[in-house]
Amino acid sequence: MTATASSFWLCPDQVFDGRSLRAGLALRVEGGRVAALAPLAEVPAGAERRVLRGVLTPGYLDLQVNGGGDAQLNNAPTVEAMQTIAAAHRRFGTVGVMPTVITDAPEVLAFAVEAALEAQGAPGVLGLHIEGPHISLPRRGTHAAEWVRPMEAATLAHVARLRAAGVTVMITVAPEAVQKGEIAELAAMGAIVSLGHSDATAEAAEAALAEGARCFTHLYNAMSPMLNRAPGVTGAAINSSAWCGFICDGHHVADAMLGLAIRARPVAGRMFLVSDAMCTVGGSDRYQLYGQEIRLVGGRLVNAEGSLAGAHVTMAESVARLITVLGIAPEEALRMAVTVPAEVIARPDLAMVEGRGVDDLLLLGTDWMPLAEGLALRTAAA
Repeated sequence: MTATASSFWLCPDQVFDGRSLRAGLALRVEGGRVAALAPLAEVPAGAERRVLRGVLTPGYLDLQVNGGGDAQLNNAPTVEAMQTIAAAHRRFGTVGVMPTVITDAPEVLAFAVEAALEAQGAPGVLGLHIEGPHISLPRRGTHAAEWVRPMEAATLAHVARLRAAGVTVMITVAPEAVQKGEIAELAAMGAIVSLGHSDATAEAAEAALAEGARCFTHLYNAMSPMLNRAPGVTGAAINSSAWCGFICDGHHVADAMLGLAIRARPVAGRMFLVSDAMCTVGGSDRYQLYGQEIRLVGGRLVNAEGSLAGAHVTMAESVARLITVLGIAPEEALRMAVTVPAEVIARPDLAMVEGRGVDDLLLLGTDWMPLAEGLALRTAAA
């Protein structure tokens, strides 16, 4: 593309290109989008340059988001709520979210499906994550016991309808809550079947993987633990080549245990960050879930009994924690927030810099936190 008078070049200290951190690169912006990525030495003499101190990266992708901006999908399963959630998380550097509906009454899931169909193409909405109701009662976590139930025809029909319309679907199930062949049926539709909220044995989890499941939901949390003679779902997940989502907020999982799992995986590039965020991110410090008040106390969302009831963390905070607390290499941490989730949902374009609008890019400071809500805010006055 020929440069125009309105074009300019972004010149950051480093660029994360979806795979690695690279220095000495510049990005040519045309009409608010990145038209080219080139060596700094190739920027034409006389071209407008905007020097940025920090690391430039594609914005983050979050495949498990219950709420944001005071909108909780279970409480308001509408397209407006999905858009509010996406907008709330964009303020903190997450440019794409998969709104998540958890275990609830059948009509709540039905409304969420309608919303996901209507939200197709809406900015920042990547699809629908159906987390439950087909899970284990002992490992339900904060999910309401009264709505936990085995797989049913209605859910299969919902997923089939979403997939026929081209909506990306992730569905979290427990192996013990499905009949043989149902995971294969979901996988054949193109749904991303994720194992979670399960008290199953490692053998049962491995059988589910063989049938077509290819992911695990929030590793360690709400799954049978790894013991010396019983690996459980946790051990099966770590030993597998499947993708594993995980929460990195310092509350849900001990940092040492996350580091152990990351190092132990037999195949690299299969770990991805999720926030599992509730509506308090970008919203107020309390909300209602199943008619009970959940409060934010010391960075933790707790119910009346003081038990964890969701997460209050952003992807940006999680990336920074991975790097500064767990000691994960920056480019590996960025892959967990950008590249791997893009691979999980088969959207490799979302891990690329070229072709992206500047609003979809982040500039990270020395603490690995975004320096502004959007890159455009920094470049407009440069």
